[in-house]
Amino acid sequence: MPVWERPEPRPRAAPVPLSRAVIAAAAIRLADTHGLDGLSVRKLATELGVRPMRLYDYVAGRSELLDLMVDAVYAEIATAAPPESPATAGPQPEWRDTVLAIAHRTRTAALDHEWFVDLLGSRPHLGPHSLAVGEATAAALDRAPGVRDLDDLQRAVGALNAFVAGALRREITERRTTRATGTGEAAWQTALGPYLTRMLDTGRYPTIARLVIDGAHLDAADTFRHNLDTVLDGIA
Repeated sequence: MPVWERPEPRPRAAPVPLSRAVIAAAAIRLADTHGLDGLSVRKLATELGVRPMRLYDYVAGRSELLDLMVDAVYAEIATAAPPESPATAGPQPEWRDTVLAIAHRTRTAALDHEWFVDLLGSRPHLGPHSLAVGEATAAALDRAPGVRDLDDLQRAVGALNAFVAGALRREITERRTTRATGTGEAAWQTALGPYLTRMLDTGRYPTIARLVIDGAHLDAADTFRHNLDTVLDGIA
């Protein structure tokens, strides 16, 4: 029986009260600090001040623990306040406002819990909060003018999910690399900028030169926003 359908164990007269929500919250704290590689049932038990075997009353193993953690993040996505729209944005159709809000809340959650991107697309997300976010997203996309039937809806959901997962993985990977190497964008430009300039000056890469020299250099949030708009334009 999936963890979502199993009843919580009966409360025990113990110094440390437990529940699946308490266990998931502690696991998230560990993963936020140490990543998924630093998360184990034994370390989690130490964090909670209980014996490891006691946790198995609540979760069958690491896989179910990850399911609980993922669904707790989706609970944040479902209940977070929508982000403020850019000052230049005009009125949007209701379906698009909903998708934009969910996508931006997903990005915020991923930046708060970097391990979350490691599980996007790698395992089914079927907890109640995961399903609620998925339902809200699919129901909104179903109202887009370019979505005429179920095949269109499946393609729209797939395209949106692929964009969000790919964009967030790239952004988080860049953050991790910067932390691990101490080399940010400015240091990279200092080290490789002269080489790139020499290569572009050969004239063999005119389109890349236009992108590098004349293109807008957006920060991560603006890049996500602009590219998300492009995806939704295509769906519309």
